[in-house]
Amino acid sequence: MFLHERPAPEEYSDFYAGYIDLVDPGTTDILTHLKAQGLVMLGLMRSLGEEEGARTYATGKWTLNDLTGHLIDMERAFAFRALWIARGVATDQPGIDEGHWASHSNAGQRTFAELRREQHVCRTDHIYLLRSFSEQAWERVGSVDGRALSVRAIPWIICGHERHHLAVMKERYGLPVSL
Repeated sequence: MFLHERPAPEEYSDFYAGYIDLVDPGTTDILTHLKAQGLVMLGLMRSLGEEEGARTYATGKWTLNDLTGHLIDMERAFAFRALWIARGVATDQPGIDEGHWASHSNAGQRTFAELRREQHVCRTDHIYLLRSFSEQAWERVGSVDGRALSVRAIPWIICGHERHHLAVMKERYGLPVSL
């Protein structure tokens, strides 16, 4: 099935290639993979205490609360992009300045437990959304910041983006992350 194939390079901008490359090459069912990855993230976050949310690995870097807020924001943005394109809207979508979004997310004022629950609900909701698309919707290609983006590439990008940040959590925050 078309959905289970890794997206071709012309389906996304070069910027996203690094994220897509982080998805296990043996992945054939990206939605099942997203679900499993979400459960890994939930397990990791449940293993951490509330004080961990305020921790950062260096001065001026994001706290784990900020990082979790970023993951939530970006997954929501990509789910919206998928919905927008799947519904056949031809209008170009704007790019995202992650630093600007992070500075307005309020994640630093929220509890780690609240962010953990929200991240899990967000992932679950988006899997349902993605599963609702017809085969024709999966084949649609839209435009984001003047560059092509297919609906099919989006769950791969979400997965790779989170995997990137899981690696950051392991390498920089010293968390027990299973990659």
